[in-house]
Amino acid sequence: MPFSKILVLLASSMALFGAVGNDTFHWSGKVPPGQLIEVRGINGSIHAAPALGNDVDVIAYKNGELYDTSDIEVRVVEHEGGVTICAVYPTANGAGDCQPGAGTRRNALNNDVSVDFVVRVPKGVRFVARTVNGLVEAKSLEADAEAYTVNGDVTLCTAGAGQGETVNGSIFASVGKFTSPLKFSTVNGGITLEMPRDAAAKVHADTVNGAIQTDFRLPVRGQFPGKHVDGDIGHGGPDLRIATVNGAIHLRRSSRRNL
Repeated sequence: MPFSKILVLLASSMALFGAVGNDTFHWSGKVPPGQLIEVRGINGSIHAAPALGNDVDVIAYKNGELYDTSDIEVRVVEHEGGVTICAVYPTANGAGDCQPGAGTRRNALNNDVSVDFVVRVPKGVRFVARTVNGLVEAKSLEADAEAYTVNGDVTLCTAGAGQGETVNGSIFASVGKFTSPLKFSTVNGGITLEMPRDAAAKVHADTVNGAIQTDFRLPVRGQFPGKHVDGDIGHGGPDLRIATVNGAIHLRRSSRRNL
């Protein structure tokens, strides 16, 4: 990657987390279009934006007071589907692991060190972010993207398909494609989803303590002002499931067309 591009990347990242020092990790590499860059944290936020070139760039910032930040490893695992990068914390049995996908349970064992990631995603590369205690923010992406946390808000804006989940936090998402079933869910927080004006999907939306508002011709049922939506937009299509317990749901029509 040209040195000038690295300087621009570092400058924009420093605005979020401060200067780069000994507790900073940087990785840059090739991920072919259609494959994914997956970033997995535990304590800390994940921010993603378009790449400056054709390489994926990941910078991780470690911060902690009670525990030694050098005990936390940032590990890169290349696999058939792409690249997975993890913040790996010590466990009772030694070092933790780094595996792609959602199947591996990971925890920090009360370690106070946070690892915040800044990711630059090239055009055509899918993006997946997973953390536990921290927000996920992915903006202006051009391929399919997914964002998962437990304690934190989710912001996800992509021209591709998207999914997002949290437990204690709100979700704002803007997606451009409906090519497969999509899901957005939280427990304590609202959900706002923007879709192309010509989107086609089977919508299933539920809230217990909150309103449902929609720009699309969808039946809103339940106690006033609305608790449940079950219907098609456009000519129907993949399932779109949206659910919260304590929060409102807003379905908005964006100005762009389905890409």
